[in-house]
Parts: sequence; C-alpha cells; structure tokens
Amino acid sequence: MKTVSMSGFLRESVGKKDAKKSRQQGMVPCVMYGGAKQMHFLIEESNFKHLIFTPEVRLAEISIEETIHIASLQDVQYHPVTDKILHVDFYEINPDTPFIISLPVLNTGTPAGVLKGGKFFKKYRKIKVKGLLKDMPENIVLNVENLEIGESIRVSDIHIDNIKLLDIPNAIILEVQVTRAVEAPEVAAGEAKPAAEAPAGA
Repeated sequence: MKTVSMSGFLRESVGKKDAKKSRQQGMVPCVMYGGAKQMHFLIEESNFKHLIFTPEVRLAEISIEETIHIASLQDVQYHPVTDKILHVDFYEINPDTPFIISLPVLNTGTPAGVLKGGKFFKKYRKIKVKGLLKDMPENIVLNVENLEIGESIRVSDIHIDNIKLLDIPNAIILEVQVTRAVEAPEVAAGEAKPAAEAPAGA
C-alpha cells in the first residue's frame, strides 16, 4: 500500500492547555495505539494534506525519535466551525499481525445492462477487510462489463488471496437495476393481448 511520510514529536504534556497552544502553532495533537505502548505526539497540520484529503487509502509512515512507525488513520476530529483538524487517532500496524482497514471499491467497464437501458448503482464505496500488510491491496477493482439488468456483485463474489472480507457476504456492492424506460415496453406488450380480445367478449 502507498504510504505518506510524516514526522512526529512526542508531547511533553497531554493536557488541554498544552493541546490548544500546540494547535495555535500549527501542530496537531495525535495518539497512536496498537503497539507496545500508547504514544502521544504532535504532527504539523500541513503533513495531513496527502493522508486525509484524498479518496485513496494510504498508510502513515511516522518518524518519532528516529523510529519509524507504520500506522493507519482511525479517527479525525475537526473544529465544528473552521473545520481545522483538532486531533487524530492512529493505529500502529505490526507487519506480522493482521489489521483491519476499509479499501476503496473501483469499477471498470460499462455494464451490458446499462447499454440496454438499465441504471448502474454503486452501493459500497469502501469494503472493510482484514489481512497482513504484505498482502493488503491498495483498492478493490471490479469489472462490471458483464452485468446485465437485474444482476449485481455481492461481497461474497469477491476473492482476494489471504484477505478476509468483513462486510455482510450477501450485501450488494454494485448492481444494474431496471428503469421505467425498460419496463414500459414490457407492460405495453402484456396489455396488447387483452385489448385485442375485447371485441370477441362483447
């Protein structure tokens, strides 16, 4: 997976007063758990541009006191008025231990059902998965060219080596639904026969 390099500085104090002062200096208070011990540190706010404000899922490569920590973004708190980042939670990833992350779903091709008048729906933008860092893909790509009207791709249809999908197996990710334009000719065809027989029954 892609990573974003960041430099962190251990916090001398974890109080609210210290956090407010740090934010005024352009720093964001952060916490990282999942490792040997919980860590409280600061990162310059500008460092988050390529980690938070992107549709891609990326891991953070955080350097703290000459030690590199690989972590996933868990939670971001924003100011209710200015939308400035107030606090960030990270989860440290051990290369030898499975971790959970949500991967973006990408689709390629134009569904056959859309060419016949159906409408394409994407119900899941991300799928939650679990696996080792070495096996984790950057995203999940689904080819939808063969999807006909009324057909779908469910979570259970996806298979990634050494990766476990955690969402409900029967959940629909992508589908092509019938539209009124497609239904109309079928309804008209169904009504044609009774209309033709009406005079005989009079």
